[in-house]
Amino acid sequence: MELYSGAKQSNNIMGIVKGVIISFIFTIIFLLVLSVILTYTNISESIISPVIIVITAISILIGSSIGNLKSNKNGIIKGGIIGIIYLFSIYIISSIINSNFSLNGSSLVVIITGMICGIIGGIIGVNTNTKS
Repeated sequence: MELYSGAKQSNNIMGIVKGVIISFIFTIIFLLVLSVILTYTNISESIISPVIIVITAISILIGSSIGNLKSNKNGIIKGGIIGIIYLFSIYIISSIINSNFSLNGSSLVVIITGMICGIIGGIIGVNTNTKS
């Protein structure tokens, strides 16, 4: 019985890691698309902050959904954890790269949005019928 519990815990951790990695991959893809759009069009750079919030939210939603596809329960918790780990990683990287980095009101919006999208993605992933 304990061996089964350990394997299940390992699957949960792998699902969370998979969800975070997928979130990063989608973020990179979306940011590349945004950079091309900003480079080759006359779209104002004032859209960058709101679009980055949307990109973050969508990436976490997708990563959390995919990370929870093989789960049968706890999508809310696992999805929230994926969102938190993703955002914590982003903020750590940002603080290393930018010495003037600080958390502000916009950061709070991103954190709350990321957690909510992670939770929603976790619910979607758990309730998708592609379980194996």
